[in-house]
Amino acid sequence: MPDSRRYALKFLVKLNNKIYKRINWQSRLTMFVVSLLIGFAGVYLLKDDSFTDPQTNVMFILFFAIALWVTEAIPPFAVGILIVGYLVFSLGYQEAEDVKQYVDTWSDSVIWLFLGGFFLAEGMKKTKLDAALLRITVPKLGNQSKYILLGLMMITGILSMLMSNTATTAMMIATISPILTQFGKSAPITKSLLIGIPTAAAIGGMGTIIGSAPNAIAVGALEGIGISISFIEWMLIGVPVSLLLIFIFWKALLLKYTFKAKTLSLDFLSNEQTKIDDEDDHGEAQHQKKQQRIMLVILGITLFFWLSSQWTGIPVAMVSGIPIVGLTMLGIVDSDEVRQLPWDTLMLVAGGLALGLAVQQYGLADYFISLVAFENINIYVMYLVFGLITVILSNIMSNTATATIMIPISISLVQLNQLGRPSVMVFIIALSASCALLLPVSTPPNAISFSTGMLEQKEFRYGGVLLGILGPILVILFVLLTAPLIY
Repeated sequence: MPDSRRYALKFLVKLNNKIYKRINWQSRLTMFVVSLLIGFAGVYLLKDDSFTDPQTNVMFILFFAIALWVTEAIPPFAVGILIVGYLVFSLGYQEAEDVKQYVDTWSDSVIWLFLGGFFLAEGMKKTKLDAALLRITVPKLGNQSKYILLGLMMITGILSMLMSNTATTAMMIATISPILTQFGKSAPITKSLLIGIPTAAAIGGMGTIIGSAPNAIAVGALEGIGISISFIEWMLIGVPVSLLLIFIFWKALLLKYTFKAKTLSLDFLSNEQTKIDDEDDHGEAQHQKKQQRIMLVILGITLFFWLSSQWTGIPVAMVSGIPIVGLTMLGIVDSDEVRQLPWDTLMLVAGGLALGLAVQQYGLADYFISLVAFENINIYVMYLVFGLITVILSNIMSNTATATIMIPISISLVQLNQLGRPSVMVFIIALSASCALLLPVSTPPNAISFSTGMLEQKEFRYGGVLLGILGPILVILFVLLTAPLIY
């Protein structure tokens, strides 16, 4: 679910302390000052004479936030907090009532939806339900190497629709570590697994609203203009696209890497389960199985009401109360686990929603669009341009930050030029943000694979370039074909 280049960098720091020494407080301070100057320069160069003070303030925080996200002078979530604080401070003295809406993003329905997803993911991890489901499904993949690779990638993608893509990748790589050890780092099967699994985790996040932060930003932005996207409506577009991209990437891996071993043995999974059963106390094992059953019931009920919200009339944010209340009340998730939830992601999303709201409300998105002549550009070319720009920016900074910047501008562009449904462009940007996989630090899953020491940085380029170009194209085609049927 969550994504941050800062998290990815932490994994790489463990590999080489020299990196950490260079990223010290002095360089961060320098980058902060540089970001501040970029904020002032952006306002100076692009500000219109007719701008009011609130418009100038919003433009400054926009450029300042972009610079901070790119340089990572401070953590991405801290930028989210800074945005909300600055908007309240700079606009509150003039429009005290209106400024409340920026603080209210902390309790937006998207935040509650994400929080419910975090509780589900934590509960699955705590009860080891995710690992149990993995041990049940993987042996059914057969023994042919290429189909085992496809199955592992598909399982990774599906799990990352509900869980953190970082946690999913870590679990999957830990599970297949005997295969990696057996064949060594130069084996094609090893490289395919270490590239395929993190890619599937990132792409799988397209599938649901809680799968990745850009999806949540997109839903929140559309709600702001009166367009409501249900959980199942998003899945009807997101799931097929993500599974299709995983399948295509699997085919691409087979073309690049020729497996010497045509078959693989997965006996180590059953041996691992036997070892766990032998080591576990009988009473503890029974307790864990009971917790897994409870977790499975709560997961099933939550998913049912999320998927049926259109017919039941129960908002998805309200449904998130089921795992939040149920898992804490039944003792599956305790206070320590609650403290360890990725609250920073919620802060980043809330800040992103507040910034997008301010950019739209004060007319900055319309103003930026007026600076470029979009009238004569073909709408399909525009879709492609926005999709590719999103991928490029997401490789440079957090995909959440990219979505925060691109989505409000795209909505204003569509509305201003009457180019059809704003939801089409928003879907394209949100889904394209998950196609940025060019570097080890592009996503935490990439960093986890790289941290095994079995991959070189250049080996990410093949998949990164392929998905960076093909991903937005397929997303555009699928959204254009399916969106009119759904909405």
